[in-house]
Amino acid sequence: MDFRLEFDPPSLSRKIDLDEKIMLVGSCFTEHVYNYLVASKFCALQNPNGVLFNPISIANALIRYVDNKHIAAKELFEQNGLWNHWDFHSNISCTSQDESLHRMNEKINVANSFLKHSQWLIVTLGSAYVYERQDAEVVANCHKMPAACFTKRMLDPDEIISTYSTLIAQLKQFNHTLNIIFTISPVRHLRDGFVENNRSKAVLIHAVDKLVKQHDHLYYFPSYELVVDDLRDYRFYAEDMVHPNYLATRYVWEKFCVATINGRSREVMKELDQLNTAFHHKPLHPDSAEHSKFKSKFKEIAESLSARFPSIDLNKEINHFS
Repeated sequence: MDFRLEFDPPSLSRKIDLDEKIMLVGSCFTEHVYNYLVASKFCALQNPNGVLFNPISIANALIRYVDNKHIAAKELFEQNGLWNHWDFHSNISCTSQDESLHRMNEKINVANSFLKHSQWLIVTLGSAYVYERQDAEVVANCHKMPAACFTKRMLDPDEIISTYSTLIAQLKQFNHTLNIIFTISPVRHLRDGFVENNRSKAVLIHAVDKLVKQHDHLYYFPSYELVVDDLRDYRFYAEDMVHPNYLATRYVWEKFCVATINGRSREVMKELDQLNTAFHHKPLHPDSAEHSKFKSKFKEIAESLSARFPSIDLNKEINHFS
């Protein structure tokens, strides 16, 4: 008897290679995918603006990277002792205006260069709700300002489709080799309400479906569906019942690898995973002959991998086992 229905996401027609660069932008679920990628030695960059939830703020950030448009000092404002910008997460804000300005503009510089030479962009949409200032400007972060300063509304699917159709054209002109993977975050925005959260996710899914059908080199990976419809159980959520836990994110990652990463890279990733486990091993007797053999074995494995794949930086691992 089966107690759940498992599904395998369709494979991408073009798959990610370990030698390729990947930029990730979007909701907090982005961080989980990024951490798995980095652990597997992919060259990746995540959320230069900090975590972004709504499609408009994500699009605005990407346009700024493409144009390499710097922040001006007059765009910053002080709140609770920090100098903030409406397009950046508060974890990037600093107590000094000059420091905030420098930090934000440096992130834009890095993002511009990285995106220009990336083969992949992964966009994780979190919520179709936006908060607008009185001038109808959508903000990425409210920075603990009073709710009366903003108007909350849900985006229309056509609004998202129009914004991203323009964005995709700009991205393709900026980097014609870029492939884009869209995914919807399985994190539940229950502060909006149970019904409202489902409506929000439905808007995002509908808009992305239309975009993927209209443009080449766009793909959809069903992170949301894997957690909500495949795992479908509260035991796969953290204590807040909102964020997927380790088991859920690991499950999504394993499905992601099969669907989006090519076979050669997945074979290397298995060796890297073994090496990573050994790297974090805590020996009971570090001075013993047995541990010396252990280190020698994995030093050879690290050196062999480094020789076979020069693009992978394994100096830390080689030094660790030396």
